Amino acid sequence: MRRMVRRIAAVVGLLLCGAGLLYANEPAAPVPAAEIPAPVVSTGDTAWVLLSTAMVMLMTPGLAFFYGGLVRKKNVLSILMQCLIVLCLISIQWVTFGYSLSFGPDIRGVIGDLSWSFLKTVGGDPNPDYAGTIPHQVFMMFQMMFAVITPALILGAFAERMKFSAFCIFMLLWATLVYDPVAHWVWGVGGFLRRHGALDFAGGTVVHVNAGIAALICALVLGRRLGYERNISPPHNLPVAVLGAALLWFGWFGFNAGSALAANGLAGNAFVTTHVAAATAGLSWAVLDWIFNGRSTMLGVITGSVAGLVAITPGAGFVTAPAAMAIGLGSTVICFFFVAYVKPKLGYDDSLDAFGVHGIGGIWGAIATGIWATKSVNSAGADGLLYGNPAQLGIQAVAVLVTLVYSGVASIILLKLVDWLVGLRVNEREERIGLDLTQHRESGYTIID
Repeated sequence: MRRMVRRIAAVVGLLLCGAGLLYANEPAAPVPAAEIPAPVVSTGDTAWVLLSTAMVMLMTPGLAFFYGGLVRKKNVLSILMQCLIVLCLISIQWVTFGYSLSFGPDIRGVIGDLSWSFLKTVGGDPNPDYAGTIPHQVFMMFQMMFAVITPALILGAFAERMKFSAFCIFMLLWATLVYDPVAHWVWGVGGFLRRHGALDFAGGTVVHVNAGIAALICALVLGRRLGYERNISPPHNLPVAVLGAALLWFGWFGFNAGSALAANGLAGNAFVTTHVAAATAGLSWAVLDWIFNGRSTMLGVITGSVAGLVAITPGAGFVTAPAAMAIGLGSTVICFFFVAYVKPKLGYDDSLDAFGVHGIGGIWGAIATGIWATKSVNSAGADGLLYGNPAQLGIQAVAVLVTLVYSGVASIILLKLVDWLVGLRVNEREERIGLDLTQHRESGYTIID
């Protein structure tokens, strides 16, 4: 098994043209065991991360309501089903081998080995490599919820047209072969992007850039929905979408502030920057709606707020509150332009703007972190462009580019494989009837309008 994993790692390395080896550093000399203090579990830190884990878990059902309210009513149940099945499927994958691939002992900066499979040696004692004041199992559970919601974000691009069987297979393969390696590169001890100095506090690159480009690939490979641009109705239940957005906003405090992995000032800073960025983005989207469309819309406010949350994610623990306002404003301007003008111009059917918000917002957030990051907020981070370190901007750009290329290419290959195995898209009749009835023999509503 170890030999097979090493071969897989070698293939991944070739796809990246040896990028992992270019930035390899010599490991530091080991510290004698007698000089290393025994890690002590902090009940306060543990309680905060446990709460944050539950908050991030709630984000996936929140995403289900957010996406579900935006589709047509004949497909609302399929969206809820897809989000909830991802929560079940990826949780088992994570415990079985996903966590070990993402955070386990490093293999050449590319992937973790399988020595932590089935949570072997992952117990109640802290792992000082990742979090020295909380149980290793708590850290594992916190990271599990990131692994769950990331592939779920992708479904917004192909909503209303993928087979449920194809969805399940693709999600499992994508989580294993795309999310887990990228998580290791950026967050895992020994990961080559981490060694290179890439900053990603809570998942701008690992989660949003990664899922965003995969979403665009899915939209292009599956093609447009029947009647796209002519007969696609507006959101069938906007109040439900607003509820979903509110749950996402709430859960995002755990997503970002929880990534401090301690109940401390850094968590407080991430909490503040998260809220400020979201509020700025929601407000500025309302203003842009008013300027370009003659009125502010509820859909615009929740879309802008989510864009701001996406953009601040990589820098939440590295930037100040004023910088968070700038990042939130930038996310609105850039994402509004893509959603309102680029997508219609190019004609691709990103059903719920997964790429336009998460992909583009994630790219902007990662780059913006390289501009506004400062060690005055987080001494373990780095200064950015505006604090005398322009090199950090280049490092962030490299991390984004590597993720875009790898995730994009791998997603194409996986989609083609799944299409060959079971077929990706429902047939025309099933799409017209709706996925609720044709894929699940259930209906989201029992009351006829």
